[in-house]
Amino acid sequence: MKTWKPMTGGILAIVAGALDVAFGFMLLFLGGVLSSILAAFGAPEMLFFVPFPILLGVATPFFILGTLAIVGGSCAIRRKTWPLALAGAICALFPPQLMILGVTAIVFIVLGKDEFN
Repeated sequence: MKTWKPMTGGILAIVAGALDVAFGFMLLFLGGVLSSILAAFGAPEMLFFVPFPILLGVATPFFILGTLAIVGGSCAIRRKTWPLALAGAICALFPPQLMILGVTAIVFIVLGKDEFN
Protein backbone atom coordinates (compact mmCIF):
# COMPACT_ATOMS: atom_id res chain seq x y z
CA MET A 1 0.00 0.00 0.00
CA LYS A 2 1.38 3.37 -1.01
CA THR A 3 0.98 6.33 1.32
CA TRP A 4 1.99 9.96 1.09
CA LYS A 5 4.88 9.68 3.57
CA PRO A 6 7.82 8.70 1.31
CA MET A 7 6.60 11.06 -1.42
CA THR A 8 6.43 13.98 1.00
CA GLY A 9 9.80 13.12 2.56
CA GLY A 10 11.35 12.89 -0.89
CA ILE A 11 9.95 16.24 -1.97
CA LEU A 12 11.23 17.90 1.21
CA ALA A 13 14.68 16.37 0.68
CA ILE A 14 14.76 17.56 -2.93
CA VAL A 15 13.75 21.09 -1.93
CA ALA A 16 16.42 21.21 0.79
CA GLY A 17 19.02 19.81 -1.64
CA ALA A 18 18.13 22.36 -4.30
CA LEU A 19 18.47 25.15 -1.75
CA ASP A 20 21.88 23.76 -0.71
CA VAL A 21 23.10 23.72 -4.30
CA ALA A 22 21.72 27.23 -4.88
CA PHE A 23 23.55 28.44 -1.77
CA GLY A 24 26.77 26.88 -3.11
CA PHE A 25 26.35 28.76 -6.39
CA MET A 26 25.67 31.95 -4.47
CA LEU A 27 28.96 31.50 -2.60
CA LEU A 28 30.82 31.01 -5.88
CA PHE A 29 29.19 34.13 -7.28
CA LEU A 30 30.22 36.03 -4.16
CA GLY A 31 33.81 34.84 -4.62
CA GLY A 32 33.82 36.11 -8.19
CA VAL A 33 32.38 39.46 -7.13
CA LEU A 34 34.93 39.88 -4.34
CA SER A 35 37.77 39.04 -6.73
CA SER A 36 36.45 41.60 -9.22
CA ILE A 37 36.13 44.28 -6.55
CA LEU A 38 39.68 43.66 -5.35
CA ALA A 39 40.97 43.82 -8.93
CA ALA A 40 39.04 47.04 -9.62
CA PHE A 41 40.48 48.78 -6.57
CA GLY A 42 44.03 47.95 -7.57
CA ALA A 43 44.82 45.27 -5.00
CA PRO A 44 48.15 43.51 -5.48
CA GLU A 45 47.96 41.03 -8.33
CA MET A 46 47.91 37.84 -6.27
CA LEU A 47 45.45 39.17 -3.70
CA PHE A 48 42.42 39.24 -5.98
CA PHE A 49 42.82 35.52 -6.73
CA VAL A 50 42.36 34.62 -3.04
CA PRO A 51 38.57 34.93 -2.38
CA PHE A 52 37.39 32.57 -5.12
CA PRO A 53 39.34 29.43 -4.02
CA ILE A 54 38.43 30.01 -0.38
CA LEU A 55 34.74 30.33 -1.15
CA LEU A 56 34.97 27.36 -3.53
CA GLY A 57 36.22 25.29 -0.60
CA VAL A 58 33.31 26.50 1.50
CA ALA A 59 30.78 25.88 -1.31
CA THR A 60 31.92 22.33 -2.14
CA PRO A 61 30.23 20.65 0.87
CA PHE A 62 26.98 22.41 -0.05
CA PHE A 63 27.21 20.98 -3.58
CA ILE A 64 27.93 17.47 -2.30
CA LEU A 65 25.25 17.45 0.41
CA GLY A 66 22.71 19.07 -1.89
CA THR A 67 23.33 16.54 -4.64
CA LEU A 68 23.00 13.63 -2.20
CA ALA A 69 19.77 15.11 -0.83
CA ILE A 70 18.34 15.43 -4.35
CA VAL A 71 19.33 11.86 -5.29
CA GLY A 72 17.98 10.49 -1.99
CA GLY A 73 14.75 12.45 -2.42
CA SER A 74 14.23 11.00 -5.87
CA CYS A 75 14.80 7.50 -4.47
CA ALA A 76 12.20 8.20 -1.80
CA ILE A 77 9.66 9.37 -4.38
CA ARG A 78 10.23 6.22 -6.46
CA ARG A 79 10.26 4.13 -3.25
CA LYS A 80 13.56 2.47 -4.19
CA THR A 81 16.76 2.02 -2.17
CA TRP A 82 15.64 2.97 1.34
CA PRO A 83 19.20 3.48 2.70
CA LEU A 84 19.96 6.02 -0.04
CA ALA A 85 16.64 7.77 0.56
CA LEU A 86 17.46 8.00 4.27
CA ALA A 87 20.99 9.24 3.53
CA GLY A 88 19.52 11.93 1.28
CA ALA A 89 17.15 13.01 4.03
CA ILE A 90 20.04 13.18 6.48
CA CYS A 91 22.02 15.31 4.02
CA ALA A 92 18.98 17.61 3.87
CA LEU A 93 19.72 18.58 7.49
CA PHE A 94 22.48 20.93 6.38
CA PRO A 95 22.75 23.94 6.47
CA PRO A 96 21.12 24.49 9.88
CA GLN A 97 18.70 27.08 8.48
CA LEU A 98 16.98 24.26 6.57
CA MET A 99 17.07 21.76 9.42
CA ILE A 100 13.28 21.63 9.74
CA LEU A 101 13.03 20.34 6.15
CA GLY A 102 15.60 17.64 6.85
CA VAL A 103 14.06 16.53 10.14
CA THR A 104 10.62 16.30 8.55
CA ALA A 105 12.02 14.40 5.55
CA ILE A 106 13.76 11.91 7.86
CA VAL A 107 10.58 11.34 9.87
CA PHE A 108 8.43 10.75 6.79
CA ILE A 109 10.96 8.45 5.12
CA VAL A 110 11.45 6.40 8.28
CA LEU A 111 7.68 6.11 8.77
CA GLY A 112 7.29 4.91 5.17
CA LYS A 113 10.12 2.35 5.31
CA ASP A 114 7.76 -0.56 4.66
CA GLU A 115 6.83 0.85 1.24
CA PHE A 116 10.36 0.59 -0.20
CA ASN A 117 11.45 -2.34 -2.37
